[in-house]
Amino acid sequence: MKTRTFALALASIAAATTVACGSDDSTKLDVTLTIVAYESFTPPEGIFDAFTDETGISVRIVAAGDAGEMIAKATLTAGNPEGDVMWGVDNTLLSRALDADVFDPYVSEVDGLDPDLVATASNIVTPVDYGDVCVNYDVARLEELGIDPPTSFDDLSSPEYRSLLVVPSALTSSTGLAFLLGTIANDPDGWQQTWSDLRDNDVLIVGGWYEAYYTEFSRYGGDRPLVISYASSPPAEILFADPPLPEGSPAPTAVVTSTCFRQIEYAGVLRGSEHVEEARALVDFLVSTTFQESMPESLFVFPANELAKLPTTFATYVQPVTDPLVMDPATIAASRDAWLEEWDAIVG
Repeated sequence: MKTRTFALALASIAAATTVACGSDDSTKLDVTLTIVAYESFTPPEGIFDAFTDETGISVRIVAAGDAGEMIAKATLTAGNPEGDVMWGVDNTLLSRALDADVFDPYVSEVDGLDPDLVATASNIVTPVDYGDVCVNYDVARLEELGIDPPTSFDDLSSPEYRSLLVVPSALTSSTGLAFLLGTIANDPDGWQQTWSDLRDNDVLIVGGWYEAYYTEFSRYGGDRPLVISYASSPPAEILFADPPLPEGSPAPTAVVTSTCFRQIEYAGVLRGSEHVEEARALVDFLVSTTFQESMPESLFVFPANELAKLPTTFATYVQPVTDPLVMDPATIAASRDAWLEEWDAIVG
């Protein structure tokens, strides 16, 4: 793959600046770019310092709610965006953004980007990470209840799991939508019955992932020991345990790997940005190994850049998802709205 780094992008920006300004030969720019992201986008403090030091471009982050809410806002402000780059539109919602012409087309050519992920990006946006949305469970709470963990979607409707599962809404949460798509990919002809059974088994549906995980999940004081989260949530529980867990402790949560749906996230330059070339340089930085290697232990996702090294926590605490449920983005785009109408009618 052709090499392109944010420094190369900077060179073209600097050249344009020199032409426009005549004698100015500075390679740094006094520009602030805004990344619009979902609320759980929390990169390490200072991660953009290297980008700013080399380019002079500062970066700030604006949280726009859950991914579903973020996309809804972006479609309403297409062409007049509240930022320059969007982080976190995923394969379940990408077509909505594309239909609304949210992005100025740009796909980074930084070395190492997984070509299979690039192929899903519609030549408009750049893949930045991937993860798996799965049923997670509170190990200790299930042990207290004397219940074995579920092993399949069908198990979730069994009487022993009644009133134990909390799910983010597929209408308002990309995590919830990914779980819905997982049930469809698992049983294309019978997914409606899966949800009817979950409804009858008193599944709790809430607005977003954060509410599901940090309010209703028993690990954080709720009464539901089953929650829809990510295959990478167990290492997060180890890293952020309060008080810290003894070295070598098992993760307090675990994953039902048979329920995992593969989610791919993208970053794109927002159409209407006043700093398009600078925004493209920032996208290049987001897929550089510098940024990509920071993501597993800050955003708890897997890098899209295959040259990025994974930390030990991922190797130790992420249960391998060898056969994730997948769905072609075109299939999602063609049927998503109809599926959501059916789902809403079933769960009420």
